[in-house]
Amino acid sequence: MPSTDTQGPGARATRPAPGRSQARDGPREGQPGHKVPSVGAISSIGDAARRSGVSARMVRHYEGLGLLAPVARTASGYRQYTEADIHTLQFIKRARDLGFAMDEIAELVDLWHNHRRASANVKRIAQGHLDQLAERIAAMQAMQRTLENLVNCCRGDARPDCPILEDLAGKVTSRQTHSAPRQAR
Repeated sequence: MPSTDTQGPGARATRPAPGRSQARDGPREGQPGHKVPSVGAISSIGDAARRSGVSARMVRHYEGLGLLAPVARTASGYRQYTEADIHTLQFIKRARDLGFAMDEIAELVDLWHNHRRASANVKRIAQGHLDQLAERIAAMQAMQRTLENLVNCCRGDARPDCPILEDLAGKVTSRQTHSAPRQAR
C-alpha cells in the first residue's frame, strides 16, 4: 500500500517510481554542505528545466556528472534551484548546442566559474573543438562526393546491376571510374 503525504485532503501518493528509491542525493536542510538558496530565487526542477531549455532528466544527469553543483534540497528531498543554477544550465545547454563534449563542457564550466582563469585555456578548448568539427565536415563532404558519384553512375532502371550495391559490397566497376553520369534508357 502506498504511503500518502500528510498535507491534507487530496494528498498524492508518494510511492517512488519502479526502479527508483526514495533516498535523495545531496545534503538536506540543516546538514553540513547544504546550499542555502537566496530568498525568492528558488525553482523546482520542472521550472529550472523549462527556464533553461533542458529537460528535467538532463538536469539530473548534469548534476550527476558534476557539471552542475549539488543543489539545495527541501526536508522532503526535492531539489531547489537558484538563478545561478539556472544560468549554469543555460551555459551547459549552449555548449551542448555548439557540440562540445561533456568533458569539454566540464572544463568550460570550471573556467567560467574561475574569475582568475586565463582566456588562453578557453580558446584552447574552443580551437580544439573547431578543429574536430572541420575534420568531421571534411569527412562528410568526402562521403557526399562519393555518394553523388555512385548515384550518378547508377542507371536507376529495371536492370539488376547497381554500382551503389557493388560499391557497398566492395566491388569496383568500370562505370564508377567515369565522371559523366549515365542516363536511364
